[in-house]
Amino acid sequence: MQIKTYADRATMSRAAARHASRTLRDTIARRGRARLVAATGASQFEFLAALTDAPGIEWSRVEMFHLDEYVGLSIDHPASFRRYLLDRLITKTGIRDYHLLDGERDAEGVADRIGRELARAPVDVAFVGIGENAHLAFNDPPADFSVERPYVIVTLDEACRRQQVGEGWFRSVDEVPAQAISMSIRQILKSREILCMVPDARKAGAVKASIDGDISPLTPASILRTHANATLYLDRDSAALVPRAIRGEILESDES
Repeated sequence: MQIKTYADRATMSRAAARHASRTLRDTIARRGRARLVAATGASQFEFLAALTDAPGIEWSRVEMFHLDEYVGLSIDHPASFRRYLLDRLITKTGIRDYHLLDGERDAEGVADRIGRELARAPVDVAFVGIGENAHLAFNDPPADFSVERPYVIVTLDEACRRQQVGEGWFRSVDEVPAQAISMSIRQILKSREILCMVPDARKAGAVKASIDGDISPLTPASILRTHANATLYLDRDSAALVPRAIRGEILESDES
């Protein structure tokens, strides 16, 4: 896994967006289409803003899949990841071919149906983040590294639910749904390329454990180190606990 560390969140996000836009343009040029997996959450705000402003991407040739969604949450709720993607990616780019996870009613059926669509062909690039408890998608520790099903129904742990409150999506832990539909670890790793964007000091402990500890289900994001084409984007704060020999030089420009 390649690690790139930038001076601040904004610079990191622009650099990751440059990388992502290059991957999408190159993939479309080679194959005629590109399949991507989009993450949500506060860590992706600036990245998606920069990506949707990037020139030269034929979004009509992009097929988008959804990384995760709460079970039982209305699309009208501010925390709905379907709403998030519609507002921050789909509407802004005009993507027509997209698959959103509707967990309001038949979550198991939705997981199966969209999982079958996902399995039809390889994913070219997945955008992901790392949670404060080192979760990958909504795969909280101890994560299942062996399940082959593309999407699984997971139970959210206390740390994950507290993070959602801390980011302002819910007023209390009691409001956070207990379960979610999540792309499985094995499915994420099947992506040809993975870009992982992790800003902010509150993620520093999870980042250190993920890249400077054992590869273990207790640290779900550590599995990214086994992927042949994964890039981890950090800012100065999220990389604060990682030895320089591992995190590399702190870059001041997104063009570096």
